[in-house]
Amino acid sequence: MLSFGNLLDVNGIERRNVRLLRHQDNRYKGYHSPYTLWRDHRDRFEAYQETQAIADKARLNAPYWASFVGAPDRETLFVGLYSAELTGLLPSERLHPVTGGVEPAGSCHLYKLTLLTEMSEYAGRLWIEWGSGYRSWIQRGDGAPKPIVELRRTLGEPPFPGFQGLLIKMSEIDSLPATWSTALSTTRGIYLLTCPKTREQYVGMASGSDGFMGRWREYFASGHGGNIGLKSRDPSDYQISILETVGTGATTADLTVLEIRWKNKLQSREMGLNRN
Repeated sequence: MLSFGNLLDVNGIERRNVRLLRHQDNRYKGYHSPYTLWRDHRDRFEAYQETQAIADKARLNAPYWASFVGAPDRETLFVGLYSAELTGLLPSERLHPVTGGVEPAGSCHLYKLTLLTEMSEYAGRLWIEWGSGYRSWIQRGDGAPKPIVELRRTLGEPPFPGFQGLLIKMSEIDSLPATWSTALSTTRGIYLLTCPKTREQYVGMASGSDGFMGRWREYFASGHGGNIGLKSRDPSDYQISILETVGTGATTADLTVLEIRWKNKLQSREMGLNRN
């Protein structure tokens, strides 16, 4: 079984000198995940990982960091090998790379990270099996083996399936390819949420300037988007599909008529989560 440790050996890097970091931050719902930061906003990803919690100092104490990001379906993607040096507390406040808010001076440790050429040919292509301990996001290079699952030619981006062909989970909202997000942000219409737990469905309307993505991000952030029917249920990873799209000239009144029509067709009031 070929493991990530074997690749470190081939490149002449002592496993004990490496810390494996799997970035998958669930603190900032509604914002970019580390995976999409790395994929779409590389400078912000670098800024994100160069600051770490003060309490993690001992666990991060190693000359090399092998960085991974958590991708959809709990996959783990290698994104680079870095030299790491602790410089001290964050010297001054700065914009938080995820939220855009303020990251206060002295609130975390700042590391000087240098992306190395060693193993660069695997960045964005190498997928490993992290194991079941996802909460243990800092691990030793000489610890439990990390089997290599796949080495792809390129990271790539799957083609947009079209509005009628779209079928995603709520948990995938923050990791959709950039071209998908753009298409969904510029289009409005009627969508369907289906609960995998209760088999109930909910018909909704995306009428805002940010289209479907703007509305779905509200659900992703809160779990219910302010809807009474969804609030009455435990949070669920709803399946999302699009029932109908409208042109740029459609008014909110036009969308309301379509929404009512779909509620009647699917009987989502009688057998679903719509309450009006």
